[in-house]
Amino acid sequence: MLLTLLYLYEMTLRQQKYGRLIQKELSDIFLRDKRGIIGNVFITIAEVRMSPDLSAARVYLSMTLAKDKKIVLAHITDHKSEIRKALGDRIRNQARIIPDLVFVIDEVEENAQRMEELIKSLNIPKDKE
Repeated sequence: MLLTLLYLYEMTLRQQKYGRLIQKELSDIFLRDKRGIIGNVFITIAEVRMSPDLSAARVYLSMTLAKDKKIVLAHITDHKSEIRKALGDRIRNQARIIPDLVFVIDEVEENAQRMEELIKSLNIPKDKE
């Protein structure tokens, strides 16, 4: 609950910069997945939101080629410590704190597709002038 409340505030410039660094490094970690954590699923880090003290990062994942996104998310969450260690190895000279990672499925794309389908299905008569 507390972690959820922390993300409601607007992020400072410092949080945004740190979030972009984490996003870049996690993207590279997932792209070069040598441990087989994510399998053949293509994962994009859509956004990283940092807590005000930079100790926690909420990582929004966009998954393509995933049959069941919740299973993939659970698998990634199970290997969170390995991913955090790999992140720490990459950013240890740039950051004092390696944040706790909270992985979340990014539903923006799915919601946009749903809205687009709803709009297409509307039967709107054209104006006669």
